[in-house]
Amino acid sequence: MTHRRAVWLMVLVTLLWSIAGVVTRHLDTTSSFEVTFWRSAFNALALGVALTVLRGSSLWFGLMHSPAVVWLSGICWAVMYTAFMLALTLTSVANVLVSMAIGPMVTALFSWVFLRRRLPPRSWLAIGAASAGIAWMFGGDTRAGGSLLGSLVACAVPLAGAANLTILQKVGERRAEKQPDMLSGVLLGALISALATLPLAWPLQASSHNVGLLAMLGIVQLAVPCLLMVRLTRELPAPEIALLALLEVIFGVAWAWLGAGEQPSARVLLGGGLVLVALAANEMAAWREAKVDR
Repeated sequence: MTHRRAVWLMVLVTLLWSIAGVVTRHLDTTSSFEVTFWRSAFNALALGVALTVLRGSSLWFGLMHSPAVVWLSGICWAVMYTAFMLALTLTSVANVLVSMAIGPMVTALFSWVFLRRRLPPRSWLAIGAASAGIAWMFGGDTRAGGSLLGSLVACAVPLAGAANLTILQKVGERRAEKQPDMLSGVLLGALISALATLPLAWPLQASSHNVGLLAMLGIVQLAVPCLLMVRLTRELPAPEIALLALLEVIFGVAWAWLGAGEQPSARVLLGGGLVLVALAANEMAAWREAKVDR
């Protein structure tokens, strides 16, 4: 797989992730824990079917006997699946998005500390510019108030994401015959998230309309892109994946505008433009460097 193709696939991943906001705008009233449960449950169902087709029935026998690194990755996935929805019940959407924007910087730091990988200056500049753009997009809203606890819970998403990317990259450095099946970690994360939120979601009261939309989220917005992202960790460095993941915020704003009539302000458009420029500049520089190396 070429670097360019890997980048475009990661853009597709962020596009699929970004539909959560606009879809939830069309849900009837349902508690956040029940939304999280149904989404994780359908995610687990889709992953179970897909991985059984790929791995055979031995998948389920080996799942409980997975090595510690797969379980660690699964816990990271479960935290990401769950913390986002919980944070939304405690603070504003703007606070959650700004908290998640620290992801590229945390991932770069983890890669430097645990993988001994040094980022080129262009990537640090792109991370700083993109983070500033997102802070500008939502800075006015965050000053309006919000729970400190909610912001701290939201920070669990980029922290778990950075840890997960670091684990996946570390495993990817091993010889192929010694690599555990990290796709099982995505399934474990979905199962852990569903089981952890079921008691809090009970009694289940979602309508058939809601269940249908949440099934789509579990399959299209979680299962497919998360499997793709695990594959892309073999092709792209963790900080670059985290940086490209910021496109989820831009796409999410666009979906809300087109699908729910939430027109973005000039502040959001300017901040989003800065994010896109930073990402484009970083990828163009990487492409030129790769061309020179050839």
